[in-house]
Amino acid sequence: MRAAVAVHEGGPAALRLQTLPVPTPGPGQVLIRVESAAVNFSDVKRRRGDAYPFPTAFPFVPGSEVAGTVTALGPGVSSVALGDAVFGLVGGQGLGGYAQFALAQANQIGPRPPMIHPDQACGLTVAGTTALLLLREAARLQPGETVLVSAAAGGVGSFLVPLALRLGAQAVIALVGSPAKAAQARALGATATVDALAADWHEPVRALTGGRGVDVLLESGGGDALAQGLRALAPFGRAVVYGAASGLDARLDAAALKALFYTPAPNQSLAAFNLGGWFMERPQVAGTALHELVGLVAAGQLPAPTVQPLPLTQAAEAHRRLESRETLGKLVLKPWVD
Repeated sequence: MRAAVAVHEGGPAALRLQTLPVPTPGPGQVLIRVESAAVNFSDVKRRRGDAYPFPTAFPFVPGSEVAGTVTALGPGVSSVALGDAVFGLVGGQGLGGYAQFALAQANQIGPRPPMIHPDQACGLTVAGTTALLLLREAARLQPGETVLVSAAAGGVGSFLVPLALRLGAQAVIALVGSPAKAAQARALGATATVDALAADWHEPVRALTGGRGVDVLLESGGGDALAQGLRALAPFGRAVVYGAASGLDARLDAAALKALFYTPAPNQSLAAFNLGGWFMERPQVAGTALHELVGLVAAGQLPAPTVQPLPLTQAAEAHRRLESRETLGKLVLKPWVD
């Protein structure tokens, strides 16, 4: 089978197309013929050699979620059948979704509703579930509140904007890096957009809220973005960090921490979010969120994510686009397309 392999730690060029043997499913596993493989920023971090959430030994096949068809069953599997259209998590034993076939634990995949295209289904588990858990569980969004979404035209952001409105947000301010991304965010329902490349973007955010600030900040940029975001946070506001797309860890100096906690304490809170922790420590909550999300998309009550499909041969290009923040919506690799 063809696979895109991270042969060593490094930049996008570390991804090389190779021919590997088709894996055999073990107990509790299924083999999936991959039609669509989602490209997530966690793939980039692992290719860089980051411990996310733990180091991955090289060489390995990236990719944590796919959509496809079940082609083989391991011993003891009865929850799915040969030929079932499924989507879900893969990536154990260093064999991820950037390949024509991938192994999955049978309890980590689910049936793909026929009205959801594989390109869209493959991104539901990570991006979609992250968005719903961020809003409902981590940020505890309340009806009538204002939400600021960073990278609002990206994979997670494309879910956050409409979900926040569905959960009762009064306004959703989208932080974006280009006019095309601003248009995408507005199409998703964003109330207003703010240029993420502006030097002091917290000022227009505060102006849009009459000087009060936002109730919820969902931050994924890293670097100085968190410090700026906290300056746009309202009293009793909640900031949740769920990524560092810039490749830079979030930076907070002593002055920012003092303003947050001590002078005078504005009753704000700062939290971190990692989806893997929810599936490991609170699987029932995470699974319920995913089930709800799939139902909303299948019923047409939530927009299906915008996707940018690329052939598997362009896996390195997909990573380059993701790192340079050139993407609109979700990048998807197509292993059987030349």
